[in-house]
Amino acid sequence: MSKAFTKELDTPDGEEFEPETTAVAPQVAKNYITPSGYRRLKDELAQLWEAERPKLVETIAWAASNGDRSENADYIYGKRRLRELDRRIRFLSQRLEAAEVVDNAGQDHDRAYFGATVTYADGAGVPRTVSIVGIDEVDAAHGRVSWISPIAKALLKGRAGDVLTLRTPAGVEEIEVVEIRYDPLD
Repeated sequence: MSKAFTKELDTPDGEEFEPETTAVAPQVAKNYITPSGYRRLKDELAQLWEAERPKLVETIAWAASNGDRSENADYIYGKRRLRELDRRIRFLSQRLEAAEVVDNAGQDHDRAYFGATVTYADGAGVPRTVSIVGIDEVDAAHGRVSWISPIAKALLKGRAGDVLTLRTPAGVEEIEVVEIRYDPLD
């Protein structure tokens, strides 16, 4: 193949080209988030911006002062890590800017809404407990499911004693709401 039909992607200082990719959250109408989830995202952003990034910039400056940058592993790795860090900072900034904090903790709703912790019995009668949270707070190990997940969609607006239909890729299942409470999520 002729060299005329290829495109060389040069970067300054002979760095390897790395196309910019960003983690993209699903596009939904609202970015609901609990107060604790918002606080966690803000804390992570502050840690990255105020602590990690300045140290990394200092390391890159030191590595750049050592001369030849094309074979300087500290410099090359530092620049790559800085791009990753900046990408995460942009992502967190965008998510926080679009966030709509919903605090239902301590409320006394008889229906399941955002922020609720719901205990339900699956088709086999096994009780399970999930908390309905924002897409940035999902943690299956702690029973936190996104408000746009199939289980949350089935539970939303349900009351204790209701038998609801859960539609999943595996099929349709009947579940019964046992208890709804609004505990603060940490």
